Amino acid sequence: MTTVGAVVRAALRGRRGALWRLAGWSVAESLPAAGAGLLTAWAVDDGFLAGRPLVGLLWLTLLAAAVLVGAVGTARAYALLGDVVEPFRDELLHRVVAAAVGQATAAGGRGDDAVVARLTHQVELVRDTWAGLLMVVRGFVFAAGAALLGLVSLAPPVALVVAVPVLAGLGLFVLALPAMVARQRQYVLADERLGRVAVTAVSGHRDVVASGARDRTAGWVGAHVDTQARVERRLATMAATRALTLAVGGWLPVLAVLLCARWLVDQGVGPGAVLGALIYVVRGVQPALHTLVQGVAAGGLRFAVTLDRLLRTSADFDATPPRPAAPVSAPRPAAAAPALRLRGVSFRYGPRAAPVLDGFDLDVPDGDHLAIVGASGIGKSTLANLVAGILRPQAGQVRLAGLPVAGASPAELARRRVLIPQEAYVFTASVRDNLTYLRPDVPQAVLDRAVARLDLTGLVGRLGGYDAILRPADLSAGERQQVALLRAWLSPARLVILDEATCHLDPPTEARLELAFAERPGTLVVIAHRVSSALRARRVLLLDGATATVDDHDGLLARSATYRELVGYWTDGPDQVRSSPTPGQFGQRPDGYAHRSWP
Repeated sequence: MTTVGAVVRAALRGRRGALWRLAGWSVAESLPAAGAGLLTAWAVDDGFLAGRPLVGLLWLTLLAAAVLVGAVGTARAYALLGDVVEPFRDELLHRVVAAAVGQATAAGGRGDDAVVARLTHQVELVRDTWAGLLMVVRGFVFAAGAALLGLVSLAPPVALVVAVPVLAGLGLFVLALPAMVARQRQYVLADERLGRVAVTAVSGHRDVVASGARDRTAGWVGAHVDTQARVERRLATMAATRALTLAVGGWLPVLAVLLCARWLVDQGVGPGAVLGALIYVVRGVQPALHTLVQGVAAGGLRFAVTLDRLLRTSADFDATPPRPAAPVSAPRPAAAAPALRLRGVSFRYGPRAAPVLDGFDLDVPDGDHLAIVGASGIGKSTLANLVAGILRPQAGQVRLAGLPVAGASPAELARRRVLIPQEAYVFTASVRDNLTYLRPDVPQAVLDRAVARLDLTGLVGRLGGYDAILRPADLSAGERQQVALLRAWLSPARLVILDEATCHLDPPTEARLELAFAERPGTLVVIAHRVSSALRARRVLLLDGATATVDDHDGLLARSATYRELVGYWTDGPDQVRSSPTPGQFGQRPDGYAHRSWP
């Protein structure tokens, strides 16, 4: 698993240019800290105490100019901070999204409900604390460094007196950091556990009251409250360590300078130099150390703990930006391998739930056009997701053109099948990017022919052309479905699964698009929501919870009372049902592909 240290080092190495520019303006920002004590000492010793007030004012004027330069440096440093922080945030967002999508799209995977919290809260928390940490560390390095450099220029013995306690305070803080990180992590975990427990108790309060378990539940929640309180008290004790660090590194140098003042004067150091030394300590070293300790102890710990949790959630997925896919063509199935084969497939949504499919068998030949029908909630979309590899069966096997879906990589599945669900996926990008998402290398001529074949030239024109930016919120549900259907048409996959992918379209548009897909090379499976889809299909698979039957439309009307009833709901009456084309038109009678009784 990638560690926090490795991620931070990689982020810094990748932003060397921005860091050097930031360092340059930080030098300008630190000019007042470097010159404050020295210019004050010269103003006092060579000016005011020597009876030359104009000279003293001149040195103070130079100090004011240094302050102005420092203000410009501060403004530029904050402006450059985004060049370091924002790319780091973008990389984290990509890592989190890649992990969430990888988990959701893996065979048998599920969406992660916590990904929204990671995207909106945790990533922003890392970004803000990373920015604060950079500024705190940068400020300490340049401010304390400038102050010590000024002390050396002013009086080397004073610099030695100040440096020793400052380094001692820093060493004490560094030694305490591992314990601080550990206690901060314990606090975060205890707080999360308490939140989960509280939500569980509150959501089940009626059952708790009804079963007389109030005392037991209160004790259970109270135990977690006590644990969280103990962890928080242990975390609070680290404040004493921070106070000790500041006392040793921030105030002990002041005391040391005051105690050594008489000796310094005896060594020829002027009163102005002693005053300048105190200015360096009080206005340079002490504030820088205080900011560093408080910033690292607060934001730094949150940064380390939160980033560590983000990295752990995305540890199993590659977070490197994807490269454009190489030109691929879907492998044609072998002559003996059907486009789709299910054998003994069983699936349920929970160990105690009734099976949606139980011992289900199905063969779909290459080039077939199959409509799947059944009552709402009967398992049509479940079957589509099993075929696509989004769900994994508890028993049995699903094969696409001879390839077992279980264990197949997302790239292998994408070359063999494309699934368009009811809620079409459209993203903010150009129209071209949305259409060629599954085949980035598609030639312009092929894209133009596909748009014309699906009669979507008008839609592309209304959207502003291929290079116009498409925003999902500006499209109707039907327009989003048409964009997704054109994307599926361009896909290299030979198996197209339309899971109510035309439900927001008017019947004529739906008919035109379904017929176009039926003529597309390959196999078409349609989850039907209108009787017209069953009439257009070569074969119809009826799921009714007890049996699964495959036939053409006329055959199912003759064989299945459930199908006749379903057709009656689709139409205003049996007299409106039209006959489908005869099976002989397609050169085969498809009986017997799937007729399975479920226990």
